[in-house]
Amino acid sequence: MKKNVFTNSKVFWNTAQTFIHHYLPGIRKVSRHTVSSYKDGLNSYISYLEEEKGIKRKNICFSHLTETYVKEYQDWILNIKMRTPKTCNLRLTSLRSFLEYAANEHHELIAFYISIRDIKNSKIPAKPIEFFEKSQMKAILAAPDIGTRTGRRNQMMLVLMYDSAVRISELLELKLGDLHLKAEIPYITVHGKGDKYRNVPLMQKTCRHLNRYLEEFHEETNSKVPLFYATTYGQKHHLSSDTAEKLIKNCCLAAGSKGIKMPDSCHCHMIRKTRAMDLYQSGLPLAHIQQLLGHEEISTTSGFYAFATLDTLAKSMAKTEGCDDLPEKKWKDPNVIKKLYSL
Repeated sequence: MKKNVFTNSKVFWNTAQTFIHHYLPGIRKVSRHTVSSYKDGLNSYISYLEEEKGIKRKNICFSHLTETYVKEYQDWILNIKMRTPKTCNLRLTSLRSFLEYAANEHHELIAFYISIRDIKNSKIPAKPIEFFEKSQMKAILAAPDIGTRTGRRNQMMLVLMYDSAVRISELLELKLGDLHLKAEIPYITVHGKGDKYRNVPLMQKTCRHLNRYLEEFHEETNSKVPLFYATTYGQKHHLSSDTAEKLIKNCCLAAGSKGIKMPDSCHCHMIRKTRAMDLYQSGLPLAHIQQLLGHEEISTTSGFYAFATLDTLAKSMAKTEGCDDLPEKKWKDPNVIKKLYSL
């Protein structure tokens, strides 16, 4: 006899296991970070059912994925757990993707999927982009103590992070084989989100920094060795993101101690945004910035950078000063009007 898809917990758990461990990595070919995010989303909902609804894990089934339950879960995340709207929306995305997959496997669930798909996301308040001003970025790059070996490594990390505008995870994953300094146009190969690779050109000054860094830190030629590393028991391994975040905070504190006003909260991603903003203000087309940042959609890039900053707005307004005596509009000229209204 055919199992009831809605009430059979074994169907639910088998479908969830296949979705996380086979479909996402094997068929969709998404990155391990995406798999982890979706897994966290499903586990969060399962914990909600157990803690708030009193449903034992072994009894959870698709009948517990109704529109009513999911809306209550959305409210629980926002108002009880006090998570951000962005986190709430990511959790809903996990549920939608899982149910879409489940509905393809079990057509009886199509109505469930449609009802969850149509639940509106939480509105995310628009916030001004966080980036460093030129004087702040200059102070950060100069903050590491280059009289020490660690300080020279840290400064190289900051220089490369700024020049290439890579994410901190992308920077820390770089290996020697990802550097192409002898190419006609020097570049690095970056392993980005979604297991996608992109090539990012390097400026000559950055290349000079890198060549000095390689002479001191990399005598070996093994292409798989981490570019930036720590050594434990004689083995080189990648640095952690916590190490990089601590570096940024220390650099900001050092700059602040010298009288330079710094943002209240400083983090690595601000350097990426700073580079993109500097290029945008210098006139680089958004399509080129999109390619540099590794954004799949131009809307992602424009959403961050296509707005008038105080600096660009002030400059634009300044150009209008003293422009009261403008020439007569051409469309008011009788001869022009005659031409416009001719066949």
